Amino acid sequence: MSNLNPKIRIGRINYTNVWPIYYYFPELMNSSEVDIIEQVPTSLNQEMADGNIDMGPISSFAYGESFENYVLYPDLSVSAYGEVNSILLFHEKPLREIANGHIVLPTTSATSVNLLKVILQKFYNGNPTYEYAKPNLEEMMEKADGALLIGDDAIKESWRNKTYMITDLGQEWAKWTGQWMSFAVWAIRKETTQKYPELVAAAFEAFMASKAKAHQNPEEMIREAQSTVGGTSQYWHHYFHTLCYDFGSEQWEGLATYYKYCYELGFLPKPVSIGLWSEKKNARVTE
Repeated sequence: MSNLNPKIRIGRINYTNVWPIYYYFPELMNSSEVDIIEQVPTSLNQEMADGNIDMGPISSFAYGESFENYVLYPDLSVSAYGEVNSILLFHEKPLREIANGHIVLPTTSATSVNLLKVILQKFYNGNPTYEYAKPNLEEMMEKADGALLIGDDAIKESWRNKTYMITDLGQEWAKWTGQWMSFAVWAIRKETTQKYPELVAAAFEAFMASKAKAHQNPEEMIREAQSTVGGTSQYWHHYFHTLCYDFGSEQWEGLATYYKYCYELGFLPKPVSIGLWSEKKNARVTE
């Protein structure tokens, strides 16, 4: 789907974790007025902040950095209560022993990188050193006590891994907080909601319909995941059903805790409020 003069440019994360919300979206939207642009999370975060993309799933942390400029669709996120299976820290020693060690981070993530920092610094009283590298596990671990991978990179390494301990950051967050964690949220630039309210509403309906259709009949999506990423049908059934694509009060509460900790540790410059798009008002509603 690509147009010369789209009214709304919609970002898409190029990882399988967003597939249920996007898989049927192009056919359900069926509009010449939108353009879908696929990028890794960090690039999409920046393009949204710069105004080059009008809406899409951004890292929850990126919303926290620029929340005054956005509203969030309700009922759409990539969240988990416990295991997420695609945000994984690989390490040779237990977490408590590497909390002051050297950790290599991927250049593709914002939410997960800061979630790991919260976990190590707040829950393990650690003060590790960090560096960024391309997501290649063996190269990352040559000089590190731990390496973080996200998305399909993490999934593939979890299948191959016979060497390292693996900590699922979703599980670790739930263990310490008892709360949900939302890794991506569906943000819309405020000026887009004001300029194209009908298209913003239509896009929301198409996203929700795609989510429902993928949940009811995931087989086609799972076959494509197998052919493009690998793995078994059973793995992908488990993966897509473990992730939650809703965004309600439980997810808001967990995300508010994440923002609180990020602010306390100095990762965010100010406290964050979660503003939701409302079709009736098409305006900001703060929870």
